[in-house]
Amino acid sequence: MTQQTWDEVGGLLPHDEFRAASEAIVANIEQVIEGKTATVRLALAVLLAEGHLLIEDVPGVGKTKLAKALARSIDCSVRRIQFTPDLLPSDVTGVSVYNQETHDFEFRPGAVFANLVVGDEINRASPKTQSALLECMEERQVTVDGVTYQLQTPFMVIATQNPIEMEGTYPLPEAQRDRFTARIAMGYPGPEAELAMLDGHGAADPLQELRPVSDADTVRRLIATVRQVHVADAVKQYAVDLVTATRESPELRLGASPRSTLQLLRTARAVAALEGRDYVVPDDLQALAVPVLAHRIIPTADAQLARRTTDAIVSELVHRLALPQDRKRTQYDAPRPATGNGRPPFEPRRP
Repeated sequence: MTQQTWDEVGGLLPHDEFRAASEAIVANIEQVIEGKTATVRLALAVLLAEGHLLIEDVPGVGKTKLAKALARSIDCSVRRIQFTPDLLPSDVTGVSVYNQETHDFEFRPGAVFANLVVGDEINRASPKTQSALLECMEERQVTVDGVTYQLQTPFMVIATQNPIEMEGTYPLPEAQRDRFTARIAMGYPGPEAELAMLDGHGAADPLQELRPVSDADTVRRLIATVRQVHVADAVKQYAVDLVTATRESPELRLGASPRSTLQLLRTARAVAALEGRDYVVPDDLQALAVPVLAHRIIPTADAQLARRTTDAIVSELVHRLALPQDRKRTQYDAPRPATGNGRPPFEPRRP
């Protein structure tokens, strides 16, 4: 989206409006998802980073509910795809159909033509069907029969998958996993959260009562504001060092890609904005290292035999990697550019 288009939708949001809009979305989702505030905020951060989210866990822990709750919290176009072994790529992207009246082929868009696309149990479909998402997730476009169609903005794929050990699943190819900005696991709720779930979900499904608290134009302004979050050179270097460490680790035969470096920094901008800062600190990168990097790397055979998970490997790399020497806040802060109304996009919290 061009700068002129951003201006047409209202430009950047001042801090108070940004915080109110983002917290309204989080609070709305938490009406459905109990006791998972950190997971909900990370899902929103991925949306504001213009990325895609992969939710992996065992059945029944709320993967699809989180995806649907985020989609329903924003008043924009939403499509859901149930991935099954017989799903075809044309069901995802669309197909050209011959029109007997016009004697010509006309394109009928598939389910991917929406602002938010919820892909349920993505790894139950064949690799051929999974590959239909590669172009749209990276380039925000779909090519059918040699014709390219642009997707809407914002555009986000929220996919759920079952653990590969379960029956009827296909492993996601490396290229597919690399296009997901972050992978999160829901995990089981705590006893108090599960008790609250029984009270809130026992008689009715709160997802059915969920109403939008934002719209596509507001999300575009949130994304534009996140883009302006400052990243100091020291933080950029730390991000590069962190990704390079995965490529040099003796426990990994495939390290993180350059795409992961970009998405790590973009997501860190979104997390900083949600925390009320207009600058990124190394702690943001540390907190995001596992969800952003762990699903992109492949351990060696020895590491697999030792039952070393990619999450554990990335966590150890984060703890071993030296932080920038000067960790004063002023090193990462920067003069804040004025928005159209003369106010900065964020006002950092002062000690």
